[in-house]
Amino acid sequence: MISTSGITVRYGKRILFEEVTIKFAPGNCYGLIGANGSGKSTFLKVLSGEIEADSGDVITAPGERIAVLKQDHFQFDETEVLKTVIMGHKKLIEIMEEKDILYAKPDFSEEDGVLISELEGEFAELNGWNAETDAAQLLSGLGIKEEFHTKKMKELTGSEKVRVLLAQALFGNPDILLLDEPTNHLDVDSISWLEDFLYNFENTVIVVSHDRHFLNRVCTHIADIDYGKIQLFVGNYDFWYHSSQLIMKQLKEDNKKKEAKISELQEFIRRFSSNASKAKQATSRKKEIEKLTLEDIRPSSRRYPYIAFKSEREAGKEILTIENLTKTVEGRKVLNNINLIINKGDKIAFVGSDGVPKTALFQILMGELTPDSGTYKWGQTITVSHFPKDNSKYFSNDYNLVDWLRQYSKDQEETYIRSFLGRMLFSGDETLKKSSVLSGGEKVRCMLSKMMLSNANFYILDEPTNHLDLESITSLNEGMEKYTGGMMFATHDHELISTVANRIIEITPKGIIDKLMNYDDYLENADVKKLRKEMYNIN
Repeated sequence: MISTSGITVRYGKRILFEEVTIKFAPGNCYGLIGANGSGKSTFLKVLSGEIEADSGDVITAPGERIAVLKQDHFQFDETEVLKTVIMGHKKLIEIMEEKDILYAKPDFSEEDGVLISELEGEFAELNGWNAETDAAQLLSGLGIKEEFHTKKMKELTGSEKVRVLLAQALFGNPDILLLDEPTNHLDVDSISWLEDFLYNFENTVIVVSHDRHFLNRVCTHIADIDYGKIQLFVGNYDFWYHSSQLIMKQLKEDNKKKEAKISELQEFIRRFSSNASKAKQATSRKKEIEKLTLEDIRPSSRRYPYIAFKSEREAGKEILTIENLTKTVEGRKVLNNINLIINKGDKIAFVGSDGVPKTALFQILMGELTPDSGTYKWGQTITVSHFPKDNSKYFSNDYNLVDWLRQYSKDQEETYIRSFLGRMLFSGDETLKKSSVLSGGEKVRCMLSKMMLSNANFYILDEPTNHLDLESITSLNEGMEKYTGGMMFATHDHELISTVANRIIEITPKGIIDKLMNYDDYLENADVKKLRKEMYNIN
Protein backbone atom coordinates (compact mmCIF):
# COMPACT_ATOMS: atom_id res chain seq x y z
CA MET A 1 0.00 0.00 0.00
CA ILE A 2 1.18 3.52 -0.79
CA SER A 3 -0.63 6.77 -0.05
CA THR A 4 -0.08 10.52 -0.03
CA SER A 5 -1.18 13.17 2.44
CA GLY A 6 -1.45 16.78 1.29
CA ILE A 7 1.14 16.55 -1.50
CA THR A 8 1.85 19.92 -3.14
CA VAL A 9 4.37 20.49 -5.94
CA ARG A 10 5.17 23.93 -7.39
CA TYR A 11 7.39 25.06 -10.23
CA GLY A 12 7.80 28.79 -9.74
CA LYS A 13 4.31 30.29 -9.69
CA ARG A 14 2.77 27.25 -11.32
CA ILE A 15 1.11 24.73 -8.99
CA LEU A 16 1.41 21.23 -10.45
CA PHE A 17 -0.27 19.44 -7.51
CA GLU A 18 -2.15 20.96 -4.62
CA GLU A 19 -3.03 19.13 -1.39
CA VAL A 20 -3.28 15.70 -3.07
CA THR A 21 -4.37 13.01 -0.61
CA ILE A 22 -4.88 9.60 -2.17
CA LYS A 23 -4.48 5.90 -1.35
CA PHE A 24 -3.33 3.12 -3.69
CA ALA A 25 -4.29 -0.30 -2.32
CA PRO A 26 -2.61 -3.71 -2.84
CA GLY A 27 -4.01 -5.98 -5.53
CA ASN A 28 -4.95 -3.08 -7.79
CA CYS A 29 -3.40 -1.60 -10.92
CA TYR A 30 -3.89 2.15 -11.27
CA GLY A 31 -3.61 3.86 -14.65
CA LEU A 32 -2.35 7.41 -14.06
CA ILE A 33 -3.76 9.63 -16.81
CA GLY A 34 -3.87 13.35 -17.57
CA ALA A 35 -3.20 15.87 -20.31
CA ASN A 36 0.38 16.51 -21.45
CA GLY A 37 2.14 18.57 -18.78
CA SER A 38 -0.32 17.62 -16.03
CA GLY A 39 2.48 15.98 -14.02
CA LYS A 40 2.08 12.22 -14.46
CA SER A 41 5.82 11.43 -14.50
CA THR A 42 6.46 14.01 -11.76
CA PHE A 43 3.92 12.34 -9.49
CA LEU A 44 5.59 8.94 -9.99
CA LYS A 45 8.93 10.54 -9.06
CA VAL A 46 7.39 11.99 -5.89
CA LEU A 47 6.03 8.54 -4.96
CA SER A 48 9.42 6.90 -5.56
CA GLY A 49 11.30 9.57 -3.59
CA GLU A 50 13.30 10.69 -6.63
CA ILE A 51 12.03 14.23 -6.12
CA GLU A 52 10.66 15.83 -2.96
CA ALA A 53 7.27 17.54 -2.79
CA ASP A 54 7.09 21.13 -1.51
CA SER A 55 4.78 19.90 1.22
CA GLY A 56 2.94 16.76 2.22
CA ASP A 57 4.01 13.16 2.76
CA VAL A 58 4.29 9.86 0.92
CA ILE A 59 3.40 6.96 3.21
CA THR A 60 4.24 3.28 2.79
CA ALA A 61 3.99 0.41 5.24
CA PRO A 62 7.26 -0.44 7.08
CA GLY A 63 9.53 -2.71 5.06
CA GLU A 64 7.63 -2.35 1.78
CA ARG A 65 9.80 -2.15 -1.33
CA ILE A 66 9.17 0.23 -4.24
CA ALA A 67 10.42 -0.73 -7.72
CA VAL A 68 10.69 1.86 -10.52
CA LEU A 69 11.17 1.50 -14.26
CA LYS A 70 14.47 3.36 -14.83
CA GLN A 71 14.61 5.86 -17.69
CA ASP A 72 18.42 6.20 -18.00
CA HIS A 73 19.31 3.61 -20.63
CA PHE A 74 23.07 4.06 -20.14
CA GLN A 75 23.23 3.77 -16.34
CA PHE A 76 24.18 0.08 -16.36
CA ASP A 77 26.29 -0.08 -19.53
CA GLU A 78 29.25 -1.79 -17.80
CA THR A 79 27.05 -4.33 -15.98
CA GLU A 80 26.06 -7.80 -17.16
CA VAL A 81 22.46 -8.11 -18.28
CA LEU A 82 21.46 -10.74 -15.70
CA LYS A 83 23.03 -8.79 -12.85
CA THR A 84 21.32 -5.59 -14.04
CA VAL A 85 17.96 -7.30 -13.56
CA ILE A 86 18.86 -8.55 -10.05
CA MET A 87 20.00 -5.01 -9.14
CA GLY A 88 16.30 -4.16 -9.15
CA HIS A 89 16.27 -5.62 -5.62
CA LYS A 90 18.73 -3.35 -3.83
CA LYS A 91 18.83 -5.29 -0.54
CA LEU A 92 19.39 -8.62 -2.28
CA ILE A 93 22.22 -7.34 -4.47
CA GLU A 94 23.93 -5.76 -1.42
CA ILE A 95 23.82 -9.11 0.40
CA MET A 96 25.17 -10.93 -2.66
CA GLU A 97 28.07 -8.51 -3.03
CA GLU A 98 28.86 -8.59 0.71
CA LYS A 99 28.89 -12.40 0.65
CA ASP A 100 31.28 -12.42 -2.33
CA ILE A 101 33.69 -10.09 -0.50
CA LEU A 102 33.66 -12.21 2.67
CA TYR A 103 34.10 -15.53 0.86
CA ALA A 104 37.05 -14.06 -1.08
CA LYS A 105 38.92 -13.06 2.10
CA PRO A 106 42.15 -15.02 2.55
CA ASP A 107 42.02 -14.59 6.37
CA PHE A 108 38.44 -15.69 7.01
CA SER A 109 37.75 -15.12 10.76
CA GLU A 110 35.20 -16.50 13.20
CA GLU A 111 33.43 -13.13 13.13
CA ASP A 112 33.23 -13.40 9.35
CA GLY A 113 31.66 -16.82 9.76
CA VAL A 114 28.94 -15.44 12.03
CA LEU A 115 28.27 -12.59 9.59
CA ILE A 116 28.16 -14.99 6.65
CA SER A 117 25.64 -17.13 8.50
CA GLU A 118 23.39 -14.09 9.05
CA LEU A 119 23.76 -13.02 5.43
CA GLU A 120 22.94 -16.51 4.15
CA GLY A 121 19.77 -16.47 6.25
CA GLU A 122 18.67 -13.13 4.81
CA PHE A 123 19.68 -14.31 1.33
CA ALA A 124 17.43 -17.35 1.64
CA GLU A 125 14.51 -15.28 3.00
CA LEU A 126 14.76 -13.02 -0.07
CA ASN A 127 14.64 -16.09 -2.36
CA GLY A 128 18.22 -15.41 -3.41
CA TRP A 129 18.91 -18.98 -4.52
CA ASN A 130 16.35 -18.54 -7.31
CA ALA A 131 17.41 -15.00 -8.23
CA GLU A 132 19.28 -15.84 -11.44
CA THR A 133 16.56 -18.26 -12.58
CA ASP A 134 13.82 -15.70 -11.89
CA ALA A 135 15.78 -12.95 -13.66
CA ALA A 136 16.36 -15.19 -16.68
CA GLN A 137 12.64 -16.03 -16.89
CA LEU A 138 11.74 -12.32 -16.86
CA LEU A 139 14.26 -11.59 -19.61
CA SER A 140 12.99 -14.46 -21.76
CA GLY A 141 9.39 -13.34 -21.30
CA LEU A 142 10.38 -9.91 -22.56
CA GLY A 143 12.15 -11.29 -25.62
CA ILE A 144 15.80 -11.17 -24.46
CA LYS A 145 17.36 -14.45 -25.57
CA GLU A 146 19.58 -16.47 -23.21
CA GLU A 147 22.68 -15.75 -25.28
CA PHE A 148 22.43 -12.07 -24.24
CA HIS A 149 22.09 -12.70 -20.50
CA THR A 150 25.86 -12.71 -19.87
CA LYS A 151 26.65 -9.79 -22.18
CA LYS A 152 27.23 -6.27 -20.90
CA MET A 153 24.38 -3.80 -21.26
CA LYS A 154 26.39 -1.61 -23.64
CA GLU A 155 26.35 -4.47 -26.19
CA LEU A 156 22.54 -4.32 -26.43
CA THR A 157 20.40 -2.13 -28.67
CA GLY A 158 18.30 0.67 -27.21
CA SER A 159 15.15 -1.44 -27.46
CA GLU A 160 16.82 -4.39 -25.72
CA LYS A 161 18.06 -2.14 -22.90
CA VAL A 162 14.50 -0.93 -22.28
CA ARG A 163 13.36 -4.55 -21.89
CA VAL A 164 16.15 -5.32 -19.42
CA LEU A 165 15.27 -2.26 -17.34
CA LEU A 166 11.64 -3.37 -17.35
CA ALA A 167 12.71 -6.84 -16.13
CA GLN A 168 14.72 -5.06 -13.42
CA ALA A 169 11.61 -3.24 -12.20
CA LEU A 170 9.54 -6.43 -12.18
CA PHE A 171 12.20 -8.52 -10.43
CA GLY A 172 11.76 -9.81 -6.89
CA ASN A 173 8.03 -9.27 -6.42
CA PRO A 174 8.12 -5.61 -5.29
CA ASP A 175 5.35 -4.38 -3.00
CA ILE A 176 4.79 -1.25 -5.08
CA LEU A 177 5.57 -1.09 -8.79
CA LEU A 178 5.84 2.29 -10.58
CA LEU A 179 5.94 2.09 -14.39
CA ASP A 180 6.30 5.07 -16.74
CA GLU A 181 5.48 4.08 -20.36
CA PRO A 182 6.47 0.40 -19.95
CA THR A 183 5.27 -0.67 -23.42
CA ASN A 184 7.61 1.65 -25.32
CA HIS A 185 9.85 -0.36 -27.70
CA LEU A 186 8.09 -3.64 -26.90
CA ASP A 187 6.75 -5.90 -29.65
CA VAL A 188 3.27 -7.45 -29.59
CA ASP A 189 4.42 -10.67 -27.91
CA SER A 190 6.32 -8.83 -25.15
CA ILE A 191 3.39 -6.50 -24.48
CA SER A 192 1.08 -9.50 -24.22
CA TRP A 193 3.49 -11.15 -21.77
CA LEU A 194 3.65 -7.95 -19.67
CA GLU A 195 -0.13 -7.65 -19.67
CA ASP A 196 -0.44 -11.20 -18.31
CA PHE A 197 2.29 -10.55 -15.72
CA LEU A 198 0.59 -7.41 -14.38
CA TYR A 199 -2.86 -8.99 -14.54
CA ASN A 200 -1.64 -11.70 -12.15
CA PHE A 201 0.53 -9.37 -10.02
CA GLU A 202 -0.89 -9.29 -6.48
CA ASN A 203 0.70 -6.09 -5.17
CA THR A 204 0.23 -2.41 -6.06
CA VAL A 205 0.91 -1.13 -9.58
CA ILE A 206 0.77 2.50 -10.74
CA VAL A 207 1.36 2.91 -14.48
CA VAL A 208 1.55 5.77 -16.97
CA SER A 209 0.89 4.75 -20.57
CA HIS A 210 -0.46 6.14 -23.85
CA ASP A 211 -1.43 2.62 -24.93
CA ARG A 212 -5.21 2.45 -24.44
CA HIS A 213 -5.43 -1.29 -25.07
CA PHE A 214 -2.75 -1.90 -22.44
CA LEU A 215 -4.57 0.30 -19.89
CA ASN A 216 -7.80 -1.55 -20.60
CA ARG A 217 -6.14 -4.93 -20.13
CA VAL A 218 -4.28 -4.29 -16.87
CA CYS A 219 -6.01 -1.47 -14.96
CA THR A 220 -8.52 -2.00 -12.17
CA HIS A 221 -8.66 1.76 -11.47
CA ILE A 222 -7.96 5.05 -13.26
CA ALA A 223 -6.28 7.91 -11.38
CA ASP A 224 -7.19 11.06 -13.30
CA ILE A 225 -5.00 14.17 -12.92
CA ASP A 226 -6.80 17.43 -13.67
CA TYR A 227 -6.19 20.95 -12.28
CA GLY A 228 -3.65 19.73 -9.75
CA LYS A 229 -6.00 17.17 -8.21
CA ILE A 230 -6.18 13.39 -8.62
CA GLN A 231 -9.55 11.63 -8.69
CA LEU A 232 -9.91 7.84 -8.55
CA PHE A 233 -12.34 5.89 -10.74
CA VAL A 234 -13.02 2.16 -10.52
CA GLY A 235 -12.61 0.39 -13.87
CA ASN A 236 -10.29 0.48 -16.87
CA TYR A 237 -9.57 3.31 -19.31
CA ASP A 238 -12.61 2.80 -21.58
CA PHE A 239 -14.92 2.71 -18.57
CA TRP A 240 -13.41 5.95 -17.26
CA TYR A 241 -13.65 7.65 -20.67
CA HIS A 242 -17.30 6.78 -21.31
CA SER A 243 -18.30 7.44 -17.68
CA SER A 244 -16.60 10.85 -17.59
CA GLN A 245 -18.25 11.86 -20.87
CA LEU A 246 -21.64 10.73 -19.58
CA ILE A 247 -21.24 12.53 -16.23
CA MET A 248 -20.27 15.77 -17.99
CA LYS A 249 -23.21 15.47 -20.38
CA GLN A 250 -25.65 14.86 -17.51
CA LEU A 251 -24.31 17.82 -15.52
CA LYS A 252 -24.71 20.11 -18.53
CA GLU A 253 -28.26 18.87 -19.15
CA ASP A 254 -29.15 19.35 -15.47
CA ASN A 255 -27.78 22.90 -15.58
CA LYS A 256 -29.82 23.70 -18.69
CA LYS A 257 -32.99 22.53 -16.95
CA LYS A 258 -32.14 24.59 -13.85
CA GLU A 259 -31.38 27.67 -15.96
CA ALA A 260 -34.72 27.32 -17.74
CA LYS A 261 -36.54 26.97 -14.40
CA ILE A 262 -34.74 30.03 -12.96
CA SER A 263 -35.66 32.10 -16.05
CA GLU A 264 -39.29 31.02 -15.68
CA LEU A 265 -39.37 31.97 -11.98
CA GLN A 266 -37.59 35.28 -12.58
CA GLU A 267 -40.13 36.17 -15.27
CA PHE A 268 -42.99 35.44 -12.84
CA ILE A 269 -41.36 37.64 -10.15
CA ARG A 270 -40.77 40.46 -12.64
CA ARG A 271 -44.40 40.41 -13.80
CA PHE A 272 -46.18 40.02 -10.45
CA SER A 273 -43.94 41.36 -7.65
CA SER A 274 -45.80 44.70 -7.73
CA ASN A 275 -49.20 42.97 -7.81
CA ALA A 276 -50.51 42.78 -4.23
CA SER A 277 -52.57 39.65 -4.91
CA LYS A 278 -49.55 37.86 -6.39
CA ALA A 279 -46.88 39.24 -4.00
CA LYS A 280 -46.97 36.18 -1.76
CA GLN A 281 -46.46 33.87 -4.75
CA ALA A 282 -43.60 36.07 -6.02
CA THR A 283 -41.88 35.84 -2.64
CA SER A 284 -42.30 32.06 -2.74
CA ARG A 285 -40.71 31.99 -6.19
CA LYS A 286 -37.70 33.98 -4.91
CA LYS A 287 -37.09 31.36 -2.23
CA GLU A 288 -37.38 28.62 -4.86
CA ILE A 289 -34.70 30.33 -6.98
CA GLU A 290 -32.35 30.45 -3.99
CA LYS A 291 -32.60 26.67 -3.67
CA LEU A 292 -31.74 26.10 -7.35
CA THR A 293 -27.91 26.05 -7.41
CA LEU A 294 -26.12 25.44 -10.67
CA GLU A 295 -23.33 22.84 -10.65
CA ASP A 296 -19.94 24.48 -11.11
CA ILE A 297 -18.72 22.57 -14.17
CA ARG A 298 -15.08 23.31 -14.68
CA PRO A 299 -14.04 22.40 -18.23
CA SER A 300 -11.46 19.63 -18.30
CA SER A 301 -7.88 20.66 -19.05
CA ARG A 302 -7.95 17.96 -21.72
CA ARG A 303 -8.34 19.15 -25.28
CA TYR A 304 -9.30 16.92 -28.20
CA PRO A 305 -8.25 18.01 -31.70
CA TYR A 306 -10.65 17.58 -34.61
CA ILE A 307 -9.17 15.07 -37.07
CA ALA A 308 -11.13 14.13 -40.19
CA PHE A 309 -9.74 12.79 -43.47
CA LYS A 310 -11.68 13.61 -46.64
CA SER A 311 -11.17 12.86 -50.33
CA GLU A 312 -11.70 15.43 -53.06
CA ARG A 313 -11.97 12.69 -55.68
CA GLU A 314 -13.22 9.14 -55.25
CA ALA A 315 -10.62 6.46 -55.95
CA GLY A 316 -11.05 4.17 -58.92
CA LYS A 317 -10.85 0.38 -58.80
CA GLU A 318 -7.08 0.23 -59.39
CA ILE A 319 -5.24 1.47 -56.31
CA LEU A 320 -1.69 0.07 -56.17
CA THR A 321 0.25 -2.87 -57.58
CA ILE A 322 3.66 -3.90 -56.18
CA GLU A 323 5.78 -6.50 -57.99
CA ASN A 324 9.02 -8.14 -56.80
CA LEU A 325 10.06 -5.12 -54.74
CA THR A 326 13.49 -5.53 -53.08
CA LYS A 327 15.45 -3.07 -50.97
CA THR A 328 18.65 -3.23 -48.89
CA VAL A 329 19.18 -0.68 -46.11
CA GLU A 330 22.63 -0.34 -44.51
CA GLY A 331 23.71 -3.73 -45.79
CA ARG A 332 20.55 -5.53 -44.65
CA LYS A 333 17.88 -6.75 -47.07
CA VAL A 334 14.68 -5.41 -45.51
CA LEU A 335 12.35 -6.01 -48.46
CA ASN A 336 12.72 -9.22 -50.42
CA ASN A 337 10.59 -9.73 -53.55
CA ILE A 338 7.47 -8.10 -52.12
CA ASN A 339 4.32 -8.65 -54.21
CA LEU A 340 1.07 -6.90 -53.22
CA ILE A 341 -2.17 -5.74 -54.77
CA ILE A 342 -3.96 -3.02 -52.82
CA ASN A 343 -7.72 -3.00 -53.36
CA LYS A 344 -10.30 -0.25 -53.06
CA GLY A 345 -11.38 0.23 -49.43
CA ASP A 346 -8.33 -1.52 -47.95
CA LYS A 347 -7.20 -0.15 -44.62
CA ILE A 348 -3.96 -2.02 -44.12
CA ALA A 349 -1.97 -2.14 -40.88
CA PHE A 350 1.67 -3.11 -41.36
CA VAL A 351 2.69 -4.86 -38.14
CA GLY A 352 5.84 -6.40 -36.69
CA SER A 353 8.57 -5.22 -34.32
CA ASP A 354 11.01 -4.12 -37.06
CA GLY A 355 10.10 -0.65 -38.28
CA VAL A 356 12.82 -0.37 -40.95
CA PRO A 357 11.08 -2.48 -43.66
CA LYS A 358 7.79 -0.62 -43.18
CA THR A 359 9.42 2.81 -43.38
CA ALA A 360 11.47 1.75 -46.42
CA LEU A 361 8.35 0.50 -48.22
CA PHE A 362 6.43 3.70 -47.51
CA GLN A 363 9.34 5.87 -48.66
CA ILE A 364 9.65 3.87 -51.90
CA LEU A 365 5.92 4.26 -52.59
CA MET A 366 6.29 8.04 -52.08
CA GLY A 367 9.27 8.22 -54.43
CA GLU A 368 11.68 9.14 -51.63
CA LEU A 369 13.71 5.90 -51.93
CA THR A 370 14.66 3.89 -55.00
CA PRO A 371 14.14 0.11 -54.82
CA ASP A 372 17.05 -2.19 -55.69
CA SER A 373 14.69 -4.05 -58.02
CA GLY A 374 10.99 -4.48 -58.69
CA THR A 375 8.22 -2.04 -59.55
CA TYR A 376 5.14 -0.37 -58.13
CA LYS A 377 2.29 1.39 -59.91
CA TRP A 378 -0.39 3.67 -58.49
CA GLY A 379 -3.80 3.82 -60.17
CA GLN A 380 -4.47 6.86 -62.38
CA THR A 381 -7.13 8.27 -60.04
CA ILE A 382 -5.01 7.97 -56.88
CA THR A 383 -3.64 10.95 -54.94
CA VAL A 384 -1.49 10.06 -51.93
CA SER A 385 -0.71 11.89 -48.71
CA HIS A 386 2.12 10.67 -46.49
CA PHE A 387 2.81 10.99 -42.77
CA PRO A 388 6.55 10.21 -42.36
CA LYS A 389 8.10 8.78 -39.21
CA ASP A 390 10.79 11.48 -39.38
CA ASN A 391 9.19 14.86 -40.08
CA SER A 392 12.23 17.05 -39.29
CA LYS A 393 12.75 18.27 -42.87
CA TYR A 394 9.32 19.94 -42.81
CA PHE A 395 10.25 22.11 -39.82
CA SER A 396 13.69 23.44 -40.74
CA ASN A 397 12.35 26.93 -41.56
CA ASP A 398 11.27 29.83 -39.33
CA TYR A 399 7.71 30.22 -40.62
CA ASN A 400 5.05 30.91 -38.04
CA LEU A 401 2.28 28.29 -37.97
CA VAL A 402 -0.10 30.31 -40.14
CA ASP A 403 2.50 30.68 -42.90
CA TRP A 404 3.70 27.09 -42.42
CA LEU A 405 0.25 25.63 -43.01
CA ARG A 406 -0.55 28.14 -45.78
CA GLN A 407 2.09 26.35 -47.92
CA TYR A 408 -0.20 23.32 -48.13
CA SER A 409 -3.60 25.02 -48.44
CA LYS A 410 -5.53 25.93 -51.58
CA ASP A 411 -7.43 28.51 -49.54
CA GLN A 412 -4.83 31.14 -48.65
CA GLU A 413 -7.09 33.28 -46.45
CA GLU A 414 -5.65 33.77 -42.96
CA THR A 415 -9.04 33.36 -41.30
CA TYR A 416 -9.39 29.90 -42.89
CA ILE A 417 -5.86 28.86 -41.90
CA ARG A 418 -6.41 30.08 -38.33
CA SER A 419 -9.74 28.26 -38.05
CA PHE A 420 -8.08 25.05 -39.23
CA LEU A 421 -5.23 25.49 -36.74
CA GLY A 422 -7.83 26.10 -34.04
CA ARG A 423 -9.34 22.67 -34.71
CA MET A 424 -5.87 21.26 -34.15
CA LEU A 425 -5.55 23.08 -30.78
CA PHE A 426 -3.46 26.04 -31.97
CA SER A 427 -5.20 29.29 -31.09
CA GLY A 428 -4.39 32.92 -30.41
CA ASP A 429 -0.67 33.64 -30.06
CA GLU A 430 0.13 29.91 -30.46
CA THR A 431 -0.45 30.32 -34.22
CA LEU A 432 2.49 32.75 -34.34
CA LYS A 433 4.95 30.20 -32.94
CA LYS A 434 7.94 29.46 -35.13
CA SER A 435 7.66 26.00 -36.69
CA SER A 436 11.29 25.24 -35.79
CA VAL A 437 10.62 25.39 -32.02
CA LEU A 438 7.54 23.16 -31.85
CA SER A 439 7.39 20.15 -29.53
CA GLY A 440 7.15 16.62 -30.94
CA GLY A 441 3.39 16.46 -30.36
CA GLU A 442 2.82 19.89 -31.94
CA LYS A 443 4.76 18.85 -35.04
CA VAL A 444 2.64 15.72 -35.37
CA ARG A 445 -0.56 17.79 -35.19
CA CYS A 446 0.83 20.10 -37.88
CA MET A 447 1.63 17.15 -40.13
CA LEU A 448 -1.87 15.75 -39.64
CA SER A 449 -3.24 19.20 -40.59
CA LYS A 450 -1.15 19.13 -43.75
CA MET A 451 -2.54 15.70 -44.62
CA MET A 452 -6.15 16.74 -44.05
CA LEU A 453 -5.72 19.80 -46.28
CA SER A 454 -4.47 17.57 -49.12
CA ASN A 455 -7.90 15.95 -49.59
CA ALA A 456 -6.07 12.91 -50.97
CA ASN A 457 -7.88 9.62 -51.58
CA PHE A 458 -5.16 7.39 -50.17
CA TYR A 459 -3.22 7.95 -46.94
CA ILE A 460 0.08 6.46 -45.75
CA LEU A 461 0.89 6.95 -42.05
CA ASP A 462 4.14 5.79 -40.45
CA GLU A 463 3.90 5.74 -36.62
CA PRO A 464 1.48 8.68 -36.37
CA THR A 465 0.80 8.22 -32.62
CA ASN A 466 4.42 8.92 -31.61
CA HIS A 467 4.59 12.03 -29.36
CA LEU A 468 0.79 12.32 -29.10
CA ASP A 469 -1.15 12.37 -25.84
CA LEU A 470 -4.13 10.09 -25.18
CA GLU A 471 -6.61 12.76 -26.28
CA SER A 472 -4.94 13.32 -29.67
CA ILE A 473 -4.53 9.56 -30.18
CA THR A 474 -8.25 9.08 -29.50
CA SER A 475 -9.13 11.80 -32.05
CA LEU A 476 -6.75 10.36 -34.64
CA ASN A 477 -8.23 6.90 -34.07
CA GLU A 478 -11.76 8.23 -34.65
CA GLY A 479 -10.68 10.13 -37.77
CA MET A 480 -9.01 7.07 -39.31
CA GLU A 481 -11.93 4.84 -38.36
CA LYS A 482 -14.53 7.13 -39.97
CA TYR A 483 -12.54 7.64 -43.18
CA THR A 484 -14.10 5.53 -45.95
CA GLY A 485 -11.18 5.61 -48.39
CA GLY A 486 -7.98 3.56 -48.51
CA MET A 487 -4.97 3.78 -46.26
CA MET A 488 -1.93 1.90 -45.07
CA PHE A 489 -0.29 2.58 -41.75
CA ALA A 490 2.24 1.35 -39.22
CA THR A 491 1.78 1.80 -35.49
CA HIS A 492 2.31 -0.04 -32.19
CA ASP A 493 -1.06 1.18 -30.90
CA HIS A 494 -3.11 -2.00 -30.55
CA GLU A 495 -6.43 -0.17 -30.19
CA LEU A 496 -5.88 1.84 -33.36
CA ILE A 497 -4.96 -1.24 -35.40
CA SER A 498 -7.85 -3.33 -34.11
CA THR A 499 -10.49 -0.62 -34.72
CA VAL A 500 -9.24 0.72 -38.08
CA ALA A 501 -7.57 -2.06 -40.11
CA ASN A 502 -9.47 -4.60 -42.19
CA ARG A 503 -6.27 -6.16 -43.54
CA ILE A 504 -3.04 -7.05 -41.74
CA ILE A 505 0.38 -7.36 -43.42
CA GLU A 506 3.48 -8.42 -41.50
CA ILE A 507 6.89 -8.11 -43.15
CA THR A 508 9.10 -10.92 -41.78
CA PRO A 509 12.70 -12.00 -42.53
CA LYS A 510 11.31 -14.69 -44.87
CA GLY A 511 8.62 -12.71 -46.65
CA ILE A 512 5.20 -11.30 -45.87
CA ILE A 513 2.11 -12.59 -44.10
CA ASP A 514 -0.99 -11.01 -45.66
CA LYS A 515 -4.40 -11.65 -44.11
CA LEU A 516 -7.78 -10.05 -44.78
CA MET A 517 -8.96 -9.95 -41.16
CA ASN A 518 -8.96 -7.70 -38.13
CA TYR A 519 -5.98 -7.52 -35.80
CA ASP A 520 -7.36 -9.47 -32.84
CA ASP A 521 -8.33 -12.35 -35.13
CA TYR A 522 -4.87 -12.18 -36.70
CA LEU A 523 -3.16 -12.55 -33.32
CA GLU A 524 -5.36 -15.49 -32.31
CA ASN A 525 -5.50 -17.33 -35.65
CA ALA A 526 -3.83 -20.75 -35.38
CA ASP A 527 -2.59 -20.74 -39.00
CA VAL A 528 -1.07 -17.28 -38.55
CA LYS A 529 0.67 -18.36 -35.33
CA LYS A 530 2.19 -21.35 -37.12
CA LEU A 531 3.25 -19.22 -40.09
CA ARG A 532 4.84 -16.58 -37.82
CA LYS A 533 6.92 -19.25 -36.06
CA GLU A 534 8.20 -20.46 -39.42
CA MET A 535 8.93 -16.95 -40.68
CA TYR A 536 10.84 -15.97 -37.53
CA ASN A 537 12.53 -19.36 -36.93
CA ILE A 538 10.85 -19.71 -33.51
CA ASN A 539 11.10 -23.20 -32.03
